Amino acid sequence: MALAEFIVTFREFFEIFLVIGIMAAYLQKSGNSRYLKFVVAGSALAALASVAVAWAFGFAAETFEEHEALFEGVTLVLAAILVTWLILWMFRQRNMAKQVEAGLKQKIDVGEELGVAALAFVAVFREGIEVVLFLNGISLSTGAISAAWALGGALAASALAYLVFKSFIRLDFKTFFLATSAVLVVLAAGLLSQGVHELEEVGVLPPLIEHIYDVTPALNADGTFPLLHEKGAVGGVLKGIVGYDTSPSLLQLLAYFGYLALVYLIYRQISRGHAK
Repeated sequence: MALAEFIVTFREFFEIFLVIGIMAAYLQKSGNSRYLKFVVAGSALAALASVAVAWAFGFAAETFEEHEALFEGVTLVLAAILVTWLILWMFRQRNMAKQVEAGLKQKIDVGEELGVAALAFVAVFREGIEVVLFLNGISLSTGAISAAWALGGALAASALAYLVFKSFIRLDFKTFFLATSAVLVVLAAGLLSQGVHELEEVGVLPPLIEHIYDVTPALNADGTFPLLHEKGAVGGVLKGIVGYDTSPSLLQLLAYFGYLALVYLIYRQISRGHAK
């Protein structure tokens, strides 16, 4: 479970630090360091907005507590859809540095100081929303999230970004974002599967076949959960990362693998479009 939080915050915060770092470096090198305060302001506002969205999710969960399964199911499915849209948006970004630089040139050339702040806001808020969606989905799917591991991912991302900008290490950004995007797609597939399960529980969706297989291990003699149980040490981690389910319905499996196949086909189409 905790590993999923680490992966999410590591990827998303690294992207935030990378974009803000590129913006700051460009402004300084181009003699426009006076605009740095607008980058800070836009980033800070985006962080506050992300926190507000997280609070809204918590408030909604309490409001619809009597319809908990329905709320969780709808939220998980919507989270998977929105996160996928954001991931596919990232697939379309071929050169982040050039795009950020071009955006800054346009904003600065027309003298729009607020435009620089807006560019920073959009860059940070998009990642902040993705973090909120993923962590909220993991919480609904597994019952809890590890704040320590989430913080650890953010700190690791900041350390990696620092090393990259100091040129202590060289990173193939295309490979990095492709690999981490693939991991996030698998995470989203797990959220979708768990969302389908919750909607089956309240009768909104038919399971088709209730349990296509059942490999749930029995509890240990002392009442503890075996490693591969969904609440066990290994099973709990797998549930948070890949949507591990020891007794899924047919509809869950169709949703899980159908989603992965659909995203892969869309990615291939995007790749072919860039190749032309």
